[in-house]
Amino acid sequence: MKDPYKILGVSPNVDQDEIKKAYRKLARELHPDSDPKNPWAEDDFKELSAAYDLLSHPEKRAQYDRGEIDASGAKRRRARSRSGPRSGAKNPFESFFKKRAAREKSGAKAPGANVSYTLKVGFREAVRGVTKRVSMTNGKRLDVRVPPGTKDGQTLRLKGQGMPGIGDQAGDALVTILVEPDKRFRRQGDDIHSELAITLPEAVLGGKVEAPTIDGLLSVTVPAGSNTGSMLRLKGKGVARDGKKRGDHYVKLQVKLPAKPGKELIEFVKKWGTKHAYNVRAKKAKVD
Repeated sequence: MKDPYKILGVSPNVDQDEIKKAYRKLARELHPDSDPKNPWAEDDFKELSAAYDLLSHPEKRAQYDRGEIDASGAKRRRARSRSGPRSGAKNPFESFFKKRAAREKSGAKAPGANVSYTLKVGFREAVRGVTKRVSMTNGKRLDVRVPPGTKDGQTLRLKGQGMPGIGDQAGDALVTILVEPDKRFRRQGDDIHSELAITLPEAVLGGKVEAPTIDGLLSVTVPAGSNTGSMLRLKGKGVARDGKKRGDHYVKLQVKLPAKPGKELIEFVKKWGTKHAYNVRAKKAKVD
């Protein structure tokens, strides 16, 4: 495998946060779902995941920096710099499996390595919970339960679904969730925020309208005299997380005038405005 720093496009002296940012950015770009026509997309993505798996663990990263292990995580016979591979070096995976066979024969025990994946889910899938099927590096397909209320960037740990160990339990699969944004809804903590357009008569007179929520359309009451920016609170219609009280949904009203106000409306506003003038802007401060 190539130098993991080069795969992630970062320098060896960056901190762990920069490594995580670089991985999340590339994971979105290189995910097989983003480029279904590319036959090498899955291989590129696996290579990215393996590089992140090594560099995201401070201990493994330090061992690699000291030249104690190679990019696959296998121990080197002697420490050497990353300036370039030795001539005639073996394939890192071939070396890994040979060492594994030798350890198994000697009765040695070692836990399996963890593997990292990313999984894209829709906004409402993350909020409400969903079960997705992912392909593992060993070819196995696994159903992953994304719990209700899962956040963007949250990592799920699937015990025993990583690399097989030597005479011991397998490693874990670490699945980082990438939540795709929604055009209508925005999450803030456990609350959902959205906007809703209403007509001039609905704003002035009030009435019942349907508002989109993560559970579907819901009939809500617009109070008479509502204005752009008025907020409706839909209690208990926000994010539901395991073992926690469900959040609320806040609907911000947007008053929309007709695209082409008719003559009757224009004449009415002229007459009404003459008798009922009011100020909606703050008075200007005096300038010396």
